[in-house]
Amino acid sequence: MKRNYQKFFPPGTQKGGSNKHFSLLEKLGWQPHFAQQISSDELIETPPVRVVEVHRSGLHVLGSAVDEVIPPRPDATVGDWLLLNREHMASSRVLERKSLLKRRAPGTDRQVQLIAANIETAFVVSSCNQDFNVARLERYVALCFEAEIDPVILLTKSDLASDPRAYAAKAAEISQRVPVITLDARASEPVSKLADWCKAGKTVAFLGSSGVGKSTLTNALSGTGSIATQAIREDDAKGRHTTTRRQLHLVPGGCLVLDTPGMRELQLTDAASGIEDLFADISELARGCKFKDCRHETEPGCAVQAAIVSGDLDASRLQRWRKLKAEEAFNSASLAERRSKDKAFGKMVRRIMKAKENR
Repeated sequence: MKRNYQKFFPPGTQKGGSNKHFSLLEKLGWQPHFAQQISSDELIETPPVRVVEVHRSGLHVLGSAVDEVIPPRPDATVGDWLLLNREHMASSRVLERKSLLKRRAPGTDRQVQLIAANIETAFVVSSCNQDFNVARLERYVALCFEAEIDPVILLTKSDLASDPRAYAAKAAEISQRVPVITLDARASEPVSKLADWCKAGKTVAFLGSSGVGKSTLTNALSGTGSIATQAIREDDAKGRHTTTRRQLHLVPGGCLVLDTPGMRELQLTDAASGIEDLFADISELARGCKFKDCRHETEPGCAVQAAIVSGDLDASRLQRWRKLKAEEAFNSASLAERRSKDKAFGKMVRRIMKAKENR
């Protein structure tokens, strides 16, 4: 029997295809980017599945007639597409990603932690209260820019703020490329205000601290209250962890929503271009400096310092730029050193094993 492969391709790539009917794979975000990486033989032998949930004990994957938990693996994260090899699970291939969110893992072991893959839009969520922090928002935006994900800043609890426009104005200064939206996550506003990004077959993520309303937003988009939420502490507006694992939720209309646990620590690594994009205004000013190696401190002819004096650039923004640049450089160097040591150790093990085989 001749197999029909059209279901593996999104509407528009099929002859006479329609955008009105989506297969399960299409609802899960299957796109030409992934289809072009595999052959018809691979489709038969190793069906594509998407990681929709990460557990300590395994990865929950969904696909055409597939819904199961497979053994965990360090090179896969929520949002990844795998070619499921049932005979040799460890050989299941991770398809090339469209995007990847990652950070330096908390602790001192200098590892990279994969957060999520194949996200189109990241909603960076903060609240119109004491939780609002420009430096933290900048970190998330830089992370998104580096991953080539479109960031959108969402300011929740606008109904509780005396002047939500003041928060929106501060957020808008972060980058001209990033839209800023204020809303009440508990009302009907999320569905209407986020509709342009939450379309069928698209994958979006909510990123931010605990208690800013990420799970509430996911519930609003899904039209249910199936995801548990908790109130914030009244004394400092800090939230409690509601979401404990990263999970994709399929909501009405076909959009996939990633709800993530709040991250207390977001250390950037391998994100130099993301920081450059975030602080494009400083980079543009630096081109006017008298010296190419200007550190923008006390050097004569510094265009950046001149912009601070004239009021065109906030001195605190320059300080945050310096901090992120230094942090990213340190973390990237530390991780490069770790990779080099791991590579050298691997070579030593292979030499020892080869020597044993030749005895």
